[in-house]
Amino acid sequence: QVQLVESEGGLVQAGGSLRLSCAASGNIFSINAMAWYRQAPGKQRELVAIVTSSGYTNYADSVKGRFTISRDNAKNTVYLQMNSLKPEDTAVYYCNVAAVSSGSIRTTRIYWGQGTQVTVSS
Repeated sequence: QVQLVESEGGLVQAGGSLRLSCAASGNIFSINAMAWYRQAPGKQRELVAIVTSSGYTNYADSVKGRFTISRDNAKNTVYLQMNSLKPEDTAVYYCNVAAVSSGSIRTTRIYWGQGTQVTVSS
């Protein structure tokens, strides 16, 4: 089993910054990718940023130049540094991890964090 624990979000004024973290724990053999999604009320969940084991990163157009995804492989932790926040960034942010569990049979599974609220005031 793999568990994901996200840091708390918070209330931030427009133009401010916030960093989210997500730590994976449990019977982990390897992590293929770590990502951040977000979902605003009445809208579909969307991919914000992703980083793979090879170091590939990708961002939603709406956050390019403002958000940075990074990882600490030793701690199985992914971060999302959010700068120049805008009210439209307000959403519940979810950590997402594709991981291979240790054991005799190793398969890749997708895990979700509990979600954390980020609110940006204008």
